[in-house]
Amino acid sequence: MTPSAFGALMNRFYEVAAETLIDHDAVVDKFVGDEVVGLFIPGMTGSDHARLAVRAAERLITRTADIRADGSGLPIGVGVHTGVAYVGLVGRLGSELQFTALGDAVNTTARLASLAGAGEVLVSSPASTAAGISVDGREVRRLALKGRAEPVDVVVLTGAGGTPG
Repeated sequence: MTPSAFGALMNRFYEVAAETLIDHDAVVDKFVGDEVVGLFIPGMTGSDHARLAVRAAERLITRTADIRADGSGLPIGVGVHTGVAYVGLVGRLGSELQFTALGDAVNTTARLASLAGAGEVLVSSPASTAAGISVDGREVRRLALKGRAEPVDVVVLTGAGGTPG
C-alpha cells in the first residue's frame, strides 16, 4: 500500500470511528496511531453508558467490514471496560492543556483492545454486567493484563454480538 493510500485508509477509519462513537453519545478522546479512544461518561451519556459502549463497539466492527476501496474490511478489535477514571484537563495552562481520561479503568480498556482479535469485542465482566449482557452461550476468557495483579474476565462478542435491547 502506498503512503497516500494508507493515509486515506486511516482517515476513513478515523471518520467512521468518530461518527460511530458520537452517534452513541461518546466523547472522542483521541486518535493514537491505529486506535481511537472513546469515553462514555455517565454524567453525559446517562446510566446506560456501558450498554452504549458495547453497541458502539459492535457497530464499529460492522461499519469497518467494508471500509477499504476494494470492499475488504479492516481487521479491528475493540475493548470495552467500565470503572472509575479521572476525566478532565491535564497539562499546563497556556501550553499543552488536553482533555483526557486517566487511571486503571482506562489502562484496562486499552489492554483489552490490544488483545481483541479481528472482529472481536472484548467486554470486561464489570462492563458486561452493567450492559446487561448474559454470558450464557458466549465465549468467556480470563486474561492476564499488564499492570494488573488479578486476571480480568471478559465476554467475547463477535460481529453483531447480540447485546440486549
